[in-house]
Order: sequence, then C-alpha cells, then structure tokens
Amino acid sequence: MKKCVFAGTFDPVTLGHKKVIDTALKIFDEVVVAVLINTAKSPLFTLDERLSFLNKLYNGDKRVKIISFKGAVVDLLEQENTPYYVRGIRNTVDFEYENQNHFANKKLKEDIVTIYLPAEQDSLQISSSLVKNSIIFNKEYSFYVPEQIYTDIQKVLEEKDV
Repeated sequence: MKKCVFAGTFDPVTLGHKKVIDTALKIFDEVVVAVLINTAKSPLFTLDERLSFLNKLYNGDKRVKIISFKGAVVDLLEQENTPYYVRGIRNTVDFEYENQNHFANKKLKEDIVTIYLPAEQDSLQISSSLVKNSIIFNKEYSFYVPEQIYTDIQKVLEEKDV
C-alpha cells in the first residue's frame, strides 16, 4: 500500500487544499492529512476546529487519515512509515519555498520523496490567508472553501463573534 503525507496548518482548509488531497488520492492508497501545530503562528481557528473541518470534509473515506502533529515533517514521515511528502504549488514563490524545505528535509531524511502538485488555474489565488483576510474584512469567501464545511466555518465564527 502506498501512502503519503500532506501537512499544513489548514487555517482554514480551502478548496485548494481539497484539490491537493483529492489529486493525491488518485496516486496513493492512503493520504495522511496532518494539521501541523506551529507555535510561531496565531491561527484563527483552534486545532480542534481545523481537525473537525477536515474530518467532516472526508467523513467516511477510509483512504484519508486526519491527524495533528507537532514537530518536524521528517519525524511525521517516519511515524507514518512513508517517504512520500505531497505539497501543493500555486506559483513560483511556492515552488522556491517548497524547494528550500525539500533540500533541508533531504539532509534529515535521505529517502524523502517530495511530490509537487500544481494548483488548477481556477484555484491559483486561493490561500488560507486570503480566506482569513476576507473574514476579517467581512467579505465573501464561500467560493474559496469547500461547500461541505462553509456552514461549519460560519457557525464557529459566529460563536467567536468574528
């Protein structure tokens, strides 16, 4: 069985993230989606909320394993017993950033295989930052997040009074 890891903060999960996961499912038997705990970031949504959004999005799909992880990606790959690390790429800025990370990870885990999946043209502009800015400035963002979780995001935001 071939399995990969796709990791990120998913604050919140976007249509771009979903497209990367769905494409990875065409290649791999299992996709481990890891919500990374990054103490250097101040997420809008709690870890539990982000996990809940992803679990609802892939509810019942046994090929998708949703977890949280604090630590280096190479340790996560070891934990999941796979060398395959999937990254979504929207543009050359993403490519440069991901390439730097790849070479750093390669020093720590020689057998890592980083797989870059290009964004579809209709989702090149989508990012969690764009969604958060839209929320903060009270602008429409429903076309950037999966329909299945839009209402859940709205409910959480109302509870937070955002």
